[in-house]
Amino acid sequence: MESPAETPHNAIALINHTPMSNHPIAPANPLHHDDAMDIHDTGETNAELCALLDEVTSLRGRIVSGALKRLEHLRDCYADGRYTPSALNLAHYLELRRSDLRPLQERLAAVGLSSLGRGEAHVEATLSGIMSLLSRATGQAPEMRQNCGPRFGEGGRLLAQHTDDLFGPAGRARQARVMVTLPSEAAVDYDLLHSLLQAGMDVARINCAHDDAAGWEAMLCNLRRAEADSGRRCRVLMDLAGHKLRTGPTAPAPAVVHIRPQRDPFGVVVTPAQILLEPAEHCALEADGYTHGAYLHLKIPQELHERLRPGDRLFFSDGRGKRRYLDVVARTPAERWLVHSSRSAYLAADSVFELRRRDSRKRWRGLGRYALCPFAGQPQALRLYWGDPLLLRRDGLPGEPAQRDEAGNVVSPVSIGCTLPEVIDLLQVGDPVWFDDGKLGTEVDALLPEGALLKVTHAAPAGMNLRSDKGINFPNTRLDLPPLSAKDLQDLDFVCRHADMVGFSFVETLDDMDFMMRELVKRGRADLPIIAKIETARAVNNLGELILGTIGRHTLGIMIARGDLAVELGGVRLAEIQEEILWLCEAAHVPVIWATQVLETLAQKGMRSRPELTDAAMGVRAECVMLNKGPYVLDAVRLLDDIMQRMEAHQRKKMSRLRALGLAGKA
Repeated sequence: MESPAETPHNAIALINHTPMSNHPIAPANPLHHDDAMDIHDTGETNAELCALLDEVTSLRGRIVSGALKRLEHLRDCYADGRYTPSALNLAHYLELRRSDLRPLQERLAAVGLSSLGRGEAHVEATLSGIMSLLSRATGQAPEMRQNCGPRFGEGGRLLAQHTDDLFGPAGRARQARVMVTLPSEAAVDYDLLHSLLQAGMDVARINCAHDDAAGWEAMLCNLRRAEADSGRRCRVLMDLAGHKLRTGPTAPAPAVVHIRPQRDPFGVVVTPAQILLEPAEHCALEADGYTHGAYLHLKIPQELHERLRPGDRLFFSDGRGKRRYLDVVARTPAERWLVHSSRSAYLAADSVFELRRRDSRKRWRGLGRYALCPFAGQPQALRLYWGDPLLLRRDGLPGEPAQRDEAGNVVSPVSIGCTLPEVIDLLQVGDPVWFDDGKLGTEVDALLPEGALLKVTHAAPAGMNLRSDKGINFPNTRLDLPPLSAKDLQDLDFVCRHADMVGFSFVETLDDMDFMMRELVKRGRADLPIIAKIETARAVNNLGELILGTIGRHTLGIMIARGDLAVELGGVRLAEIQEEILWLCEAAHVPVIWATQVLETLAQKGMRSRPELTDAAMGVRAECVMLNKGPYVLDAVRLLDDIMQRMEAHQRKKMSRLRALGLAGKA
């Protein structure tokens, strides 16, 4: 935190404190020499400059007085009632943006003066600089600058210092930092963390919504070891889960797996279905009795596993009573048997394999019958289409698909639970409810004793699968939940012992920030920086006060959680709001984390997406860009590092740095 500025509350005491000659004036686009000659030669233009001077002077007066009133309202947030330069500047900016400045901007640009559009970091200094040039152009004595807010250059230095305090000094040829969400594998895969550091990770994020304290501690142990081996320091952000509302469990589907070979457009098998058979000492019913991936994994008795040989066949009757078999191909280094099937089959959990092997005469001979290790059906997806009813139930029972009568009429709708059923009591007819990061949209159609009956209003034309553990958003519903859940408070004990920053999920008001700061004091970590995650429309509406009441007394960063914000505000509105958050935080000299879905296609699927590349390039305007976990996250880190280095040579915040243009060619 910067030291508080010597700023009394009396507005009169602020005036004529610093002579103008001590203040460097460096607007981005000063008057061109030829334009200046035209100005002095044209009475009409001189009148326009005088009018502009009066307007800018009046604007500065309104901003300074309005900012002091705004700060007076939050006086109790500051020790001895002294505001920091960052707080003063943010108050100026909030007052500045209360007016539509577009007409003034255009008039300033028309006479060759710098506009107000790049003055976020030093608002009053920008206005004073414009006033000084207008005064000189009209032959008037420049007014003395008010000692209020940071000077030119000071705002940028404050933001850089706060960024270093939060994320650590920049260790590469770029200023923007790279944050990576650690997967569960980081607890056991040291090489992954070492590679991430080498690729450019500056901050590791641990999401407390996943894994547990033992897993987090193992991740941190691997990270610290990788730091020592690589010589690179990495800060740690631990995100509290918050009141993340999610769908409840769904009833399991029938215990059957569909074995499907790959076919060409004419139905000819081009690749057989590939299955790995794993040995099990005790064939007990397990929820993970089979898993899907590149291969289908099944468990078989240890005795059968030991008897198998390449060339054997396992015959069985599938769920339709059709006779099928699996060809035993080879034993893998991981002690699994690879088997193929060239025909489609539905393999049930109670299937029995008959092991057969060719004798010396090439005849199949039976060697015994073995039951497949039982498995439970996977939680089923609930298919929904536009206009379908959906019951958000209170009782916590597993969700189920719609039940229909013989005529196909819906007897009971698709139903699913909610991890916090109390919110159902807060809903009203017509309220929107969104699922799975906005992929499925509904609205409340009726309130019933068993829950809220919703109607699907947004879904893909081919329908949408709703599964368990998917996020639920209630954008128009005031939930009034406590700032931290019981789990958050428990996890905060671990965070305070191990993390460099704490992520505050679903923070919405200054009161929420006060609550968090008190909890940190209780745990002896009053110095632990807070990353306020802006995820709701209410947080956006309160953002100015939230930041203004926090800076100067606690180290703060802001995360633009674009996933939840897109659901709350709509995708089109998000594009506007994320820009406004960047401007507001620059005025407060508060570092910003650009988060959610950055290079997601690359991290998840290994493929580059042109829109995501552009999005990542725009992220360089923030102080940190966050990548989510994925199988190809290393590739994403390397690419993001390259993009950032390139873009920082061209742009800093909103300002083009005018590096030599490659397309311009040579003279």
